[in-house]
Amino acid sequence: MNLFLPKRTVITRRETLCRIAAGSMFLAAPGAFAEALTRTPSSTEGPFYPDRLPLDTDNDLLIINDGVTPAVGTVAYVSGRVLDAKGKPLRNATVEIWQCDSAGAYLHSGTDNADKKDKNFQGFGRFSTGSTGEYLFRTIKPVSYPGRAPHIHFKVKYGGKELLVTQLYNKGEAERNAKDGIWKRIADEKARENCTVDFAPLPGAKAGELAAKFEIVLGFTPEG
Repeated sequence: MNLFLPKRTVITRRETLCRIAAGSMFLAAPGAFAEALTRTPSSTEGPFYPDRLPLDTDNDLLIINDGVTPAVGTVAYVSGRVLDAKGKPLRNATVEIWQCDSAGAYLHSGTDNADKKDKNFQGFGRFSTGSTGEYLFRTIKPVSYPGRAPHIHFKVKYGGKELLVTQLYNKGEAERNAKDGIWKRIADEKARENCTVDFAPLPGAKAGELAAKFEIVLGFTPEG
């Protein structure tokens, strides 16, 4: 389970804090998913999946390689599990995320605000799920840009196949969500709820970090 694999051989204070945060989130909210599973809705990939992947593609989007300057934005830990249609965890699935930085710029040659791009934001990350289907990213709280509510793009792959492309939204942005054309296309109310989650204060955090839990439920059982 690659919870923030060190980018150096010496484990830094940042990496230690990440691991502590990871453990606290995976143990949080027992029984929160006892209700019937709702399939995570698929969504458009959009035009800004990176057209050139960064050299650093780990699950910490705030620090690039051995950099010491973090990205601008509110720190957010996004975690959850990948489950099949029966609720069985999917191990060794690859979860990818990508999102714009605090200025609304993507890791893409065609992005807007390229001149204001945060050079310290990785913009894209990957995680290979563990035995309970869990994944974890450290990133920034998503921000809005013209025409879109704050969101994070997700892609799930398994066995060399692309299983799902979806988007995660912030429940605290109800007004912007209601005006977002892609969010509104999700006709099923429970499906919208599935991908619209709280970005809540991380328990015990002293620097205003947030945590969001997003369970990704596939509509089928993948074959290896």
